[in-house]
Amino acid sequence: MDYKERPKNKVGAPMSWDRLISDKRLGLEEYHDERHHTRSDFQRDYDRLIFSSPFRRLQNKTQVFPLPGSIFVHNRLTHSLEVSSVGRSLAHEVAIRLKKKWGDTELHNKFNDLRDIVAAACLCHDLGNPPFGHSGEKTISTFFSEGSGLEFRSRFSDRQWSDLINFEGNANSFRLLTHQFKGRRSGGMAMTYSTLASIVKYPYTSCYAGQKGKFGFFESEEPIFRKIAEELGIPEIEPGRFARHPLVYIMEGADDICYQIMDIEDAHKLKLLSTAEVKDLFINFFDESLHPRLLKNMERLTDPNEQIGYLRSSVVGRLVENCAEAFMAHEDEIMAGSFNQSLVDALPDRIRDAYQECSRTAWSKIYCAPMVVDVELAGNRIISFLLRTLIDAVTEPDKNFSSLLLSVIPQQYDVRSSSFFDRIQAVLDHVSGMTDVYALDLYRKLNGHTLPAV
Repeated sequence: MDYKERPKNKVGAPMSWDRLISDKRLGLEEYHDERHHTRSDFQRDYDRLIFSSPFRRLQNKTQVFPLPGSIFVHNRLTHSLEVSSVGRSLAHEVAIRLKKKWGDTELHNKFNDLRDIVAAACLCHDLGNPPFGHSGEKTISTFFSEGSGLEFRSRFSDRQWSDLINFEGNANSFRLLTHQFKGRRSGGMAMTYSTLASIVKYPYTSCYAGQKGKFGFFESEEPIFRKIAEELGIPEIEPGRFARHPLVYIMEGADDICYQIMDIEDAHKLKLLSTAEVKDLFINFFDESLHPRLLKNMERLTDPNEQIGYLRSSVVGRLVENCAEAFMAHEDEIMAGSFNQSLVDALPDRIRDAYQECSRTAWSKIYCAPMVVDVELAGNRIISFLLRTLIDAVTEPDKNFSSLLLSVIPQQYDVRSSSFFDRIQAVLDHVSGMTDVYALDLYRKLNGHTLPAV
C-alpha cells in the first residue's frame, strides 16, 4: 500500500509520519534548513544529551535499590543507557516493518531516523526525576497535599495547585529540556521537535492526572507542547489532552522492558530472589518446546549471575521482537490516536502473562524490601526538609538565613522572581535536579551536622 493512500480512520484524519518526523529545533526554528548533514539532527540530540550535566547527574540518582556499593545494581544513568539501547533496537525493528508496509521512498528515508529519535528520547525520559527513586515524586506531591506546603494553597490557581500536588517526573523532564532557565538560551536544550514529543507519555495537563497522578507537562510548559503538537500534526482530543506521538509507544515499551526485567536481575544479585525463582520467571516467556535448549545453554555457565544474565538477554530479545509486532498490528489505531494500551499490554498471551508475573513478583518481593523502603524513608525526610527550608527562604528572602541560603543556589534558578509560583517552581527545579548524594550532603550542612572541608 502506498502511504499516501492510507484510508481515513473514523475517529478522524490519522497523523502523518511525514510531519511527525521533524528535525526542527525548539528555540532555533529560524536556523532550520533541509540540508543533509554528516550527522543528523537526531544524532546531535543524542550526543547533546550524553554530554549534558542533567544526564551525568543520573549516575548518583537511585533507580530502585540503594546506590551501588560492592554489588553493582542499576542507577538512573545505567537504566537510561539500557533503555536507550533497547529503544534503538525496537525502533529499528519497527522501521523495517514500516518500510515493508508503506511503499514511499521519501518516507523510507525518514523511517531511518526512528532509531536515533527513540534512542535520544529514551536517554532523557528520566531526566526530571528527583533523587531517591520514584518515592521522591510522591514526597514532593505530598509536601503540598498533606504536608507543610498546604499553607500556601490560597496563593496558587487551581491549575498551579494541581501541578504541585501531582508533581510528575515525566512533566519535569519536559520542563528541564524546554524551559529557558535564567541566563540560558530560548528553547532550553534546543532539542528537535520529534525527540521532545517522543518523551511525553502522558500528553495532557494535570487536570487529567487522575488517581495515578500522571501527566505530561506543567502549566508553564503547555504553550511549548502545543507549539510542538501543532507543528507535528498531533491532534488535541479534548481541551488540554492530546494524542500521543507514535514513537512514545516505542520509548515506553523499551522502558517497560528494562525496568521490569532488570529489577528482577538486580534482585537476584542482591539475593532477594533465588536463581530458581528467576529462572522460572524468565523461562515462562518462551514456548515449552524452547525450554530444553535454553536450559542447556544456561547450564553451560557455572556462575548463577551469568546464567540469569543469559536468560535475561534472551527475554529482552523476545520482548523487543514482539513489541515491534504489536506496534505494527495496531499502527492504524496508534496513528489515529485511539490506541489506549502500552505495547506490553498488547503482547501475545503467553508473553504478557509472563511479564505480569514478573510485575507481581517485583511488587511482592522487591519494592517492599527493607533496603528499598529505607531509601524511601530517608529520602522523604531529606526532600521534605529541603523543600521546607528553601521555600521559607524564597517566601521571606530578606531574612539573614534566607539571604545566605539563596546566595548559594545556582543562578539558573530564578528564586527572586516577582511571581511566587515561579519562585516555588525554581525551588522544585533545584531540588529535583539534585543527586541523592548532594541532597544528603546539603541536608547535613543545613542541620549543622557537617562542615565544608578544604
